[in-house]
Amino acid sequence: MKITVSHSTLYRYDFPVYLEPHVFRLRPRMTNAQQLLDFDIQIAPLPAGTTECLDQDGNLALNAWFGTATRDLSVTSRFTVEMLRQNPFDYVLTGESLNLPLWYAEPLCAALMPYRQDAHVAESVKQFAKSAAAGAQWNTLLFLLALSRQIFQICRQSIRPYGSPWPSDQTLRLQEGSCRDLAVLFCDACRVMGIAARFVSGYECASAGSQDPYMHAWAEVYLPAIGWRGYDPARGLAVSNGHVAVAAGFDFDLAAPVAGWYSGRSRSRMEASLYLQVDDVS
Repeated sequence: MKITVSHSTLYRYDFPVYLEPHVFRLRPRMTNAQQLLDFDIQIAPLPAGTTECLDQDGNLALNAWFGTATRDLSVTSRFTVEMLRQNPFDYVLTGESLNLPLWYAEPLCAALMPYRQDAHVAESVKQFAKSAAAGAQWNTLLFLLALSRQIFQICRQSIRPYGSPWPSDQTLRLQEGSCRDLAVLFCDACRVMGIAARFVSGYECASAGSQDPYMHAWAEVYLPAIGWRGYDPARGLAVSNGHVAVAAGFDFDLAAPVAGWYSGRSRSRMEASLYLQVDDVS
């Protein structure tokens, strides 16, 4: 299956501003699950300079800096990706990894520490995670799928095009949220069980043909000897070939499609348009 995406974002400012350095995470990653066939990005005003960066999570980010004042910042990315993973469970998990709480051997455990940190997680979310684990008989794979489905079932989904994700306890208390809110709740519940989890931004094939498509967010967990595998609590499923991953990070900000700031006393407004086309080549 091939997916073609055209994504345009326009930032408008009331008065001319000076753009400080920006980071653009819009290039889909290359993995054994997805192959990037072509990619193009256009930025206006034309940056004074750019450099590509392979960051700590394997995201290929474009760092750009600017030299003139402007009242607009426009970025358009276009790409085609071939999706290769049809079975999200094409692996065998063995040994101690089958049981919760999950532990990783050194030095992997130390490397994954930021993705497993649960000191910030509220008690209500910790109890929610433990209840889900008990219901799954403390089995790692059963827990992950049950957690994804449970969040999908109990949380009413809303659309919030802008803003950071809510804290996980707020999403759980309200039992509603956007896809990024549900992803954060899923990650925090996994971390309570010792599972390394990170936030993912990208696109989902189900948005093709919809009237107002948006970028999508879900989660990935790290399984020993398996690597990062996706779970989408907004859909209640394990991720296979229906999601195009663009960027990931243990924190939402590290997976933001566009990050930067400007100098000048001006308000900003954002407009976005997204087009997706799915071609079944099987």
